[in-house]
Amino acid sequence: MKMPEEIILKPYVTEKSTMDMQEGKYTFKVDPKATKTEIRKAIEKLFQVKVLKVNTMKYEGKEKRMGVHVGRRVNWKKAIVKIDLSPQNASFLTEGGKASTQAKKYKTSIDEFGAMQ
Repeated sequence: MKMPEEIILKPYVTEKSTMDMQEGKYTFKVDPKATKTEIRKAIEKLFQVKVLKVNTMKYEGKEKRMGVHVGRRVNWKKAIVKIDLSPQNASFLTEGGKASTQAKKYKTSIDEFGAMQ
């Protein structure tokens, strides 16, 4: 089992990802072998948010040249994570049939994201 810090490598900040933050979508570079479930758990643990959806994309590294030498950049994976912007209170029945509500302790944004500086 990998640690959340090993799965989420760094935020991926572009013009499009900055605009998507208003909709609750955050973009990260992640470990290429990580699954959507592992990414979801890592984001929830690191940032204390409720993840609704995870979309992933794999990218092949570009071929680069330095004179006669040819090499490739590393392959990488990007994950777009949609978080819950308005977590609802959970209501349930206790012993005796009384209705009880419990406030969710989730954040509504990721403050540590790179574009918020």
